Amino acid sequence: MDALYTAVATATHGRDGRAYSSDGRLDLQLAPPVELGGSGQGTNPEQLFAAGYAACFASALGVVARQAKTDLSDASVTGEVGIGKQGDGFALAVTLRVELPDGVDEETGRKLVEQAHQVCPYSNATRGNIPVDLVIE
Repeated sequence: MDALYTAVATATHGRDGRAYSSDGRLDLQLAPPVELGGSGQGTNPEQLFAAGYAACFASALGVVARQAKTDLSDASVTGEVGIGKQGDGFALAVTLRVELPDGVDEETGRKLVEQAHQVCPYSNATRGNIPVDLVIE
């Protein structure tokens, strides 16, 4: 792969610290959610992953929709990233909820969502590693 862009970010003190990008555009306080025993007073890696995956998938959906000459500009994607114990460690699971605009028939919508799942870099990175459930709403 020839990288067209490389994002650079640093995290300090793990889940209870700070994350920032090399260009200064991202600078976030991190804190575990209350559900994991934390204060909940900052964002967490699962929220960041959910936002990144949702944005990337929405872009991939736009690409395949334009190729199919279908207007999905008003579509939205909500990412849900769950974390839980698995064996001696932890694992992730993802649900992507795709809300298609009115007027897009179910068959066309499903086809485009499946195509987006094949071209999205996040989908390609997670395929075979964690479960990703696609839900069309």
